[in-house]
Amino acid sequence: MEYYKKVLSQYADFNGRARRKEYWMFALFNLLVLIVLSIVAVMLSMVLSSELPYILLFGAYTLAIIIPSLAVAVRRLHDIGKSGWMYLVGLIPMIGGIWLLVLLVTEGEHGANQYGEDPKEGEKSF
Repeated sequence: MEYYKKVLSQYADFNGRARRKEYWMFALFNLLVLIVLSIVAVMLSMVLSSELPYILLFGAYTLAIIIPSLAVAVRRLHDIGKSGWMYLVGLIPMIGGIWLLVLLVTEGEHGANQYGEDPKEGEKSF
């Protein structure tokens, strides 16, 4: 939950670096929110006999979360020393999404890079 809040507090901050844990915990919590929204929307749609609540809930949430999602992905790419523009590699049919996934799960560079200080610096390893 703290990573979700952190990403939302850095709403449109495309500068700096994001750890793997920050990115993937945000993605997990985002998925959980989408599941809850699905359940609520389906229940409302059944009660009201309309698809409008489903469309409105998902549309509002998608519009609210798209910029922070892009920002954290760009910061994640910065952590591995890649430009944020590498996110567009996901648009390449078939192989682009796989390549982007590999980039997002790659361990970040140790120490400072051109995008900022190492976000893991100063943390204790267990």
